[in-house]
Amino acid sequence: MKKFSFILIFVLFTGVLVTSCEKEYLDQVPTEGVATASATETTGNLFLVINGIHRSLYIRYGAQGRTGISSLMLQNENLGEDYVNTARANGWFIATSGWQSHTNATAADDLFPYRTYYRIIRNANVIINGAENAVGDAAERDAAVGQALTYRAWAHFQMVQLYGQRYVPGGGNSQLGIPIRLTPDNEPLARNTVEEVYTQVNQDLDDAIAVFSNYTRPNKSHLDVSVARGLKARVALVQGNYGIAADFASQAKDGYQLMDNDTYFNNFSDYNNVEWMWGSFIQEDQTDVFGNFGAYISRNFSSSNIRGNPKAISRLLYDQIAATDVRKRLWDPTGAHPVLPAGIEISSAHSRRPYTNQKFLAAGTGDSRMDTPYMRAAEMYLIEAEALSYSDEAAARQVLFELASNRDPNYTLSTNSGPALKEEIYVQRRIELWGEGFRFYDLKRLNLPLDRRGSNHSADLISDVFQVPAGDSRWQWLIPQDALNANPLLEQNPL
Repeated sequence: MKKFSFILIFVLFTGVLVTSCEKEYLDQVPTEGVATASATETTGNLFLVINGIHRSLYIRYGAQGRTGISSLMLQNENLGEDYVNTARANGWFIATSGWQSHTNATAADDLFPYRTYYRIIRNANVIINGAENAVGDAAERDAAVGQALTYRAWAHFQMVQLYGQRYVPGGGNSQLGIPIRLTPDNEPLARNTVEEVYTQVNQDLDDAIAVFSNYTRPNKSHLDVSVARGLKARVALVQGNYGIAADFASQAKDGYQLMDNDTYFNNFSDYNNVEWMWGSFIQEDQTDVFGNFGAYISRNFSSSNIRGNPKAISRLLYDQIAATDVRKRLWDPTGAHPVLPAGIEISSAHSRRPYTNQKFLAAGTGDSRMDTPYMRAAEMYLIEAEALSYSDEAAARQVLFELASNRDPNYTLSTNSGPALKEEIYVQRRIELWGEGFRFYDLKRLNLPLDRRGSNHSADLISDVFQVPAGDSRWQWLIPQDALNANPLLEQNPL
């Protein structure tokens, strides 16, 4: 009875339904109907589970501000210095900006990533542990397993960067990370070390790359070898394995093009964009109107959050964008936005505030749907350039030139070296990936302090948190209290 109580509590707080009789097996909306017992009987059923995971990236987990992975991206942006809330509006993500949510173990926003990523992990484990005997085409089986392995690696990687101490390149990394979960059950597990988590993440990605060799995906919401290689590059960059990072970033972007300036300005938020490697497309009948990514970050959707709190870029970062760079046009220092893509409008009810963005645009003022980017080729250029800056600065400058000259026709090959070259790459990364969920992770992996001073942040919207020193305990999210209550093997991070 004691064991049953633990499992029940854990299932409730993680939101996963791994049972043999539930209709909504693994919460596959809208692909319900696969019973647990038959989930791995055929390769077709394996793909029903995979499709359920794809769909889970943009479904609501309780409250309005917790809609899938895009909400987790917004959490990471709100924790940084480059993403600016201009007013309180309906209050979503304001506590996150003030570094209050993840430092409170009972906060729903502290629990949200923990629950969401472990849900993906357990669903992936159903496939990984049961696919061997699935009846059907071997190539289809490999494709399902490859995607499940990639999802499992990605979810563990995302989580350990939040709840674990930062990975120290060249260190032993025996500090506590997160529990590694390799089976679909909910048995109590202790926290593994950060090094152990990264070892498992790399093993899963290597295994995924090996089985992906002949898979051609139907669209960019599915995962393929380029995505697995891109994740391998991300992981290697965090670990300081710069040769591996540069190599896999180069491999990952092979076959992708950088978008032209017209596309960047007029049609960035389309996952059919030649530059997008992985993203979610939301069908009209699957929209979560006030929970979609576009309901919080777009400039034009008519939600109380967007009308009252249009999202802005730090003016300090904006001032570093060259006037001839197309990305300069994605933010307006006046907030009036006189030039918008064709068919896009901002209503008179929308607040006009300085430095607000039009990088992200929803389908319309009454339709918040907008494709969500999880990986783009531009990121791979930036990873490759940063990684090469440690070993071959000439090659790093050339890779950076390929990206930056695409965005700015007046950009010239950098003459910087050493820390100045790295700083130039970091600035390009901050501009390019603004709003895409990287900034908290980047500050943490580089062991940089948070510094919002001198910018356009309002003290009351960030709870006066203008600075957080590197190495501060707040860089580790607290283990959620619900998880501690359900699992006696877990240890809390220092408060």
